[in-house]
Amino acid sequence: MDKQIVLVTGGCGFIGSHLVEKLVQENYYVRVLDNLSTGKLDNLSTVPPDKVEVIIGNVTDFDTVKNAVHNCTYVFHEAAIPSVPQSIADPLSTGRVNYSGTLNVLEASRQSHVRRVIFASSAAVYGDEPTLPKHELMLASPISPYGADKRASELMGLVYAQISDLEFVSLRYFNVFGPRQDPSGSYAGVISIFCNCIQQSTSPTIYGDGLQSRDFIYVSDVVKANLIAMNHPNVRTGIFNVGRGESVTLIDLINTLNLLTNKNVQATHQTSRSGDIRHSIADISALKALGWTSTISIYDGLAFLLDSLKTEI
Repeated sequence: MDKQIVLVTGGCGFIGSHLVEKLVQENYYVRVLDNLSTGKLDNLSTVPPDKVEVIIGNVTDFDTVKNAVHNCTYVFHEAAIPSVPQSIADPLSTGRVNYSGTLNVLEASRQSHVRRVIFASSAAVYGDEPTLPKHELMLASPISPYGADKRASELMGLVYAQISDLEFVSLRYFNVFGPRQDPSGSYAGVISIFCNCIQQSTSPTIYGDGLQSRDFIYVSDVVKANLIAMNHPNVRTGIFNVGRGESVTLIDLINTLNLLTNKNVQATHQTSRSGDIRHSIADISALKALGWTSTISIYDGLAFLLDSLKTEI
């Protein structure tokens, strides 16, 4: 039997490249669509070149997307501009990628008879609604254009699943961290920024008092959730949180990094940013019911990340 072809948009990026690696290990032929605005070809350096095809292009161009999804069985849509501040500063540009780009992926997939789209959504869809933990059936109340784009994309995906044979699964990522998350990029995650600062013995910046909390999850656990979302026979359409179900304050995060590095770096504080959420923790019971479990603790994940950063120096 011929290998199934799988498309990963944003496959040269942080999460996307880890997903590509795993799919190749699982004997899929992988096609990548990435405009390299934040992704890097070097992120795929461990993947045998005969197992992956890279198309340089934008999800905002329908013809490019249609070409990329041709003959694909599954599509993982990871491409996005994952920045709340940028979505507030420039909602038109981010919306073209984060919403219109998703619509292009959905329509191209429908026309090309793709079996299932697995969409990288975000905990940002929940906004700052105080109920914790966040569960998939609660009202989505995004407080940023980024969160609104992700929620609108989910709704459109669910509609496509109703009006066509296209299956749609949305994974609401909480705070993902791990190797290849560029600390110098415009869309860097807080852990990669903090790790970079502590390694250089410079003070990381915290916006607010540092008591805001996040549900941090290591990238390999996120990849595992994506593969379950692709293969699970009882899931045709659905929305699932992807987190650890535990929250860590930013102050505690810095303390743990200091412990792991034998340093005593202190944070500097600035005024809270518009669009930032106070507390976030996932209810992961729905994903667990599919057989998924998180295997990497926040402590172990930070240790792995710090080790990987040492090898890059």
